[in-house]
Amino acid sequence: MKYLEKILMKGNEALAEAAIKAGCRMYFGYPITPQTEISEYLSLRLPQVGGVFLQAETEVAAINMVYGAAATGMRVMTSSSGPGVSLKQEGLSALAIAELPCVMVNMSRGGPGVGNIQPAQSDYFQAVKGGGHGDYRVIVLAPSSVQELVDLTYRAFYLADKYRNPALILGDGMLAQMMEPVSFVEPDFPPLPPKDWAIQGKGKGQRKFIVCFALDPQELEALNLRLQKKYRLLEEQETDFEVFGDENPELLLVGFGTVGRILKTVVREAKNQGMKLTLFRPITLFPFPRRQLKEVARKAGKVLVVEMNLGQMVEDVRLSVGEMPVYFHGRTGGMIPRVEEILRKAYQILRDEVPYESGF
Repeated sequence: MKYLEKILMKGNEALAEAAIKAGCRMYFGYPITPQTEISEYLSLRLPQVGGVFLQAETEVAAINMVYGAAATGMRVMTSSSGPGVSLKQEGLSALAIAELPCVMVNMSRGGPGVGNIQPAQSDYFQAVKGGGHGDYRVIVLAPSSVQELVDLTYRAFYLADKYRNPALILGDGMLAQMMEPVSFVEPDFPPLPPKDWAIQGKGKGQRKFIVCFALDPQELEALNLRLQKKYRLLEEQETDFEVFGDENPELLLVGFGTVGRILKTVVREAKNQGMKLTLFRPITLFPFPRRQLKEVARKAGKVLVVEMNLGQMVEDVRLSVGEMPVYFHGRTGGMIPRVEEILRKAYQILRDEVPYESGF
């Protein structure tokens, strides 16, 4: 990747500008804190590049507008936060079965219900397990910095087109609102095939239909099995992660997104205190880097998962590492885990003391 000069930008606005540079020319959304600046920024910028911005009347309307735009082959995006993403789930399921590429952004906040506007990671299940009805998956990317918001926005649009599948960027209220220096990349992805499946309009070629159903059960089963092959291919080719810390750790820390930033500080502080810790940070939450996590975890023998929820990704970690001891530390409701409390938990685990499980 070739980086340009760096500028200071808020997370929401950096992501929105990256979407434009990635070729997004249509956006449909509805305001909700803490991601409203995405809509605000795109309402100014999209008309400047010949694009379309539309504030829909509801989140349900917005996701169905995304369906229509994606069917024409346009690069299209929507964004929201927890409660709004919940309302979009039926449309997301329809996009998945119709194999329509698009990008959704979730700057997650405290829940359940309306909750609050503080950062949280309690939308993990919703993001990686499909969220809506039926056997489908969404590509899920988890940035941990404003620069990664930019980089993974490029990647989300590319992967959505490559696999003809919705892609979701799972951020949080902290990443959305923080300001950091960023540079915008010139994409160097391999070329994509033409979108010969897209609807072109009357008089522009063969008449096509893009539907989100298959009434015959055998046909629907065959479609679902074909989708599963695509998801397995994603797992084989697109998993991404970061490893940071000691090459021979006593304890492996696992966290994504904002928590990954915090855990890097934990690793550094632990070294000063004589503890050898390593961080494994999944960047793709689906596909989840199960095999790579297991390989790194073998070196430590023990795993501590830290999340801004009460235990969601920890389930995928346990499935990945098998019988290995997996501990958990979580904060919820918009509370952010502190370095000191994570270090204390790590110290307890290394001393084989009974860990506290609530995380409070």
